[in-house]
Amino acid sequence: MTAETDLRTTPLDGLHRELGARMVPFAGWAMPVQYPMGILGEHRHCRAAAALFDVSHMGQVVIRGEEAAERFETLVPGNLKALGEGRARYTMLTNDEGGIIDDLIVTRTSDGLYVVVNAGRRDVDIPRIREALEPDCKVEELTDRALLALQGPAAVRVLERLAPAVADLAFMQSGTFDLSGVTCRVSRLGYTGEDGFEISVPADRATKLARTLLSAEEVEPAGLGARDSLRLEAGLCLYGHDIDETTTPIEADLAWAVGKRRLAEGGFPGHAVIAEQVRSGAPRKLVGIRPEGRAPVREGSPIENDEGTEIGRVTSGGFGPTVGAPVAMGYVSTGEVAPGTSLQLRQRGKSMPAEIVSLPFVPHNYKR
Repeated sequence: MTAETDLRTTPLDGLHRELGARMVPFAGWAMPVQYPMGILGEHRHCRAAAALFDVSHMGQVVIRGEEAAERFETLVPGNLKALGEGRARYTMLTNDEGGIIDDLIVTRTSDGLYVVVNAGRRDVDIPRIREALEPDCKVEELTDRALLALQGPAAVRVLERLAPAVADLAFMQSGTFDLSGVTCRVSRLGYTGEDGFEISVPADRATKLARTLLSAEEVEPAGLGARDSLRLEAGLCLYGHDIDETTTPIEADLAWAVGKRRLAEGGFPGHAVIAEQVRSGAPRKLVGIRPEGRAPVREGSPIENDEGTEIGRVTSGGFGPTVGAPVAMGYVSTGEVAPGTSLQLRQRGKSMPAEIVSLPFVPHNYKR
């Protein structure tokens, strides 16, 4: 177990502790898992109003160069050359077997790209990006910036008090704005299924901005626990659980993130595997699962068909506060993926009835 003194801290660490957060190790960082309101309350508050998350542990990278988008396409299956300035796209770094090294958000800027990568993969991703793009492009990790996520239906109302023009952003659109005298990159996106924003702010101004946002009556702080239950209800994959280097975008039901031009032209790692799975189907698929009863099913639980044959494993599971019932995701053999298919989940030696359902469990509330 990592000692607390070995953990990295975000610029908001002192604020988390002041607010009574319960801190836990996460991807090498000390992060708040919940505040006194509790995970259930934080989850519900995000769905009803607005929650503020610290996501500063994620890696922020800028890539400068006229050919940044074209060069970055050699690493991912997303169509980045078609992105207009200020537009963002979800994509994945892939390996030669078509597996997902990481999933990330790439935004086109005036002089290149702005990329956000997962905390647990930044030490893998950034060297890989540098090796592929430098010296033709300049790759810089922004270690002097924090990242805040303001999520929920009231997020736009709160943020436009500081910068009215943010209300004009559409989903997956980004720009620079003055927030309380600080120039920040504001992107209308997030990982809760709700409308909201991610705000890249200079590290030395992050606490002041967070306090300003938390002073709004609509906003409460939220931690990793609520972030996980929100993304699960939204049917969004968590790296290291639902996706990893052994899962392909097609298996993970992320075929929509593979650009048509990219699929036709190739030129990214794992293209042959991914193209073949598009043509012929993948051996397994990620599906939504609704267990019967009230007991949540946990990651790693075997999934069986009605004949008792194991057909897959649960990758994420928990109680969905908005659904009011347990929810899960997992991989099953391709022949067993139809919604309504009955399953048995084996947990602690007992069998739990369940069925496959369409994702997401809770409709997305993005501003299109």
